[in-house]
Amino acid sequence: MDNNVRKLTRSTTDRRIAGVCGGLANYLTVDPVVLRIIFLISLVFGGLGFWAYLVIWLVAPEDNRLNQ
Repeated sequence: MDNNVRKLTRSTTDRRIAGVCGGLANYLTVDPVVLRIIFLISLVFGGLGFWAYLVIWLVAPEDNRLNQ
């Protein structure tokens, strides 16, 4: 059984609003600035970025909750 299962969490250390981009960047191993720009562009062009951000914010737990 693989003990290195990655889980999507919201970052408590790299957050600007809710830690969604920081946590998603950690999960995907990319720079959080890239994801922030992608969310901003998708927000401007159609609003899908807002809904995706909101869903991740509501569903993903903060990363410190997993260590308690």
